[in-house]
Amino acid sequence: MDAQTVHRRRWLILGVLVVCLLVVILDNTILNVALKTIQADLGATQSQMEWAINSYTLVFAGLMFSAGVLGDRFGRRLFLIVGMVIFGLASVASAFADSPSQLIATRALMGIGAALVQPQTLSVITNVFDPSERGKAIGIWASFSGIGIAIGPVTGGLLLENFWWGSVFLVNVPFVLVGVVAIALVVPESKDPSPGRIDPFGVLLSIAGLSLLVYGIIHGGETTEWGSLAVLGPILGGIALVALFVFVEARSSHPSLDVTLFRNAAFSAGAVSIGLVFFAMQGATFFLAYFWQAVRDYSPLQAGLLVVPVAVGIALAAPRSAKMAQRFGTRIVVAFGMTLVGLALGAYTFVGRDTPIWVIEIIVFALGFGMGNAMAPATEAVMSAVPRDKAGAGSAVNNTVRMVGGALGVAIMGSLLSASYRSNLGDAVDVLPASARDGAGESIGGALEAAGRLVASAPSSARDALALVDAAKDAFVDAMHLTAVGSAVVAWLGAIVAVLFLPRRRASDADAAGPGRSEPDDAAEEPSEDGATV
Repeated sequence: MDAQTVHRRRWLILGVLVVCLLVVILDNTILNVALKTIQADLGATQSQMEWAINSYTLVFAGLMFSAGVLGDRFGRRLFLIVGMVIFGLASVASAFADSPSQLIATRALMGIGAALVQPQTLSVITNVFDPSERGKAIGIWASFSGIGIAIGPVTGGLLLENFWWGSVFLVNVPFVLVGVVAIALVVPESKDPSPGRIDPFGVLLSIAGLSLLVYGIIHGGETTEWGSLAVLGPILGGIALVALFVFVEARSSHPSLDVTLFRNAAFSAGAVSIGLVFFAMQGATFFLAYFWQAVRDYSPLQAGLLVVPVAVGIALAAPRSAKMAQRFGTRIVVAFGMTLVGLALGAYTFVGRDTPIWVIEIIVFALGFGMGNAMAPATEAVMSAVPRDKAGAGSAVNNTVRMVGGALGVAIMGSLLSASYRSNLGDAVDVLPASARDGAGESIGGALEAAGRLVASAPSSARDALALVDAAKDAFVDAMHLTAVGSAVVAWLGAIVAVLFLPRRRASDADAAGPGRSEPDDAAEEPSEDGATV
């Protein structure tokens, strides 16, 4: 496919890539709504349901960097197609899993497919769009990640009200079929024209290091025993392997990742900002899913609809963030977005069991609007610092920090939530038989199930069961307040990083200005559209 054809079809290509992105995002957001239903049907523990989410995250994060690098070498379109096929087949297997262990395993297979897909979407965008339009394209890419946040829960709620829980995985299949055909017909193949020798040792180090690190983080969040060898061992081992990876890559004649990129303030600060915003968001999402259904007693569909304002906020802000960054500077826009995210999360400290829905929805919208302003300019800061031929490596770094940041958010904020919940619940579980107290003290879902079993086995205990339910909901809300404060602090830390280290202008604006227009505060002149580099 020649450069003129690619340039003419660039927005259609973006549409295809968005479909691929939605498939990956849709899966996790749908599953969040279905957790309670799947847990009851499979007889899964809270820990097993966490691993149904985390097995996907672990494999996704561990393989994503390598997938981006290999896409640069062997072809991004090829990896898109292979990843979509694996993702679709694993979705079918997940739909028909009949035990928690099977679901965990098939979710890990879905993570392999997703890891092959997501880095390629952003690297193809970088190659198809020239600097004058890249910010807008990345903004649209980011906004559809927000739309996926809304489509997932709403679709999941509709499916759960009419079908069995396996339908939340089968819904991926039509997207996969359409995506594979569209990729083959529309997306041009692109790769690094001078890839050099492959670096198998570096690839293996990145997989081992990231997998160990994410596993340790997840296990720490699951057990809350952060000082134990079972948690510290994988975390420190993962950090050591990642450090060894950096050491090896810095001295390699054919590195998988040019680690000197991290000397670029825009690259490093953009990556850190992305990681922190996803840390804060995933930490908040974890408690919100339970707040809607367990505390406020909404159905999965209602809970899904209540997430829509997040998507609306992202969809409104992200596509416009490129123009805002061009006018006010990347650092100002990202810092504003992160500050707003922190304010929205902090506002949850005032949310209670009886807070009017419209108040909560304003907070949810503000959270999405802040994310939309932070994500796209920070992502472009990372991608603009990477040569187009190495876009897969840049995309892999961008997406890896998103995943690691999100995993940290769920693990650390989830641990904080669980510890605070147990402390606040106190001896309210004493109304239960001794064998049921541990489960009720572990999570609000366990408390509600235990109260239901208590009433079923001894109707005269209805008053005690109701008291336990009230105590569990109050304990969860108090724990949510503490977790919201922690998430807000992380978001504000991201705002500080943006102000201190991100450039005043987008890198693409500096490229557009040319050698005679290097002052950082000059208004950028948009270059002419001269086709895409493929």
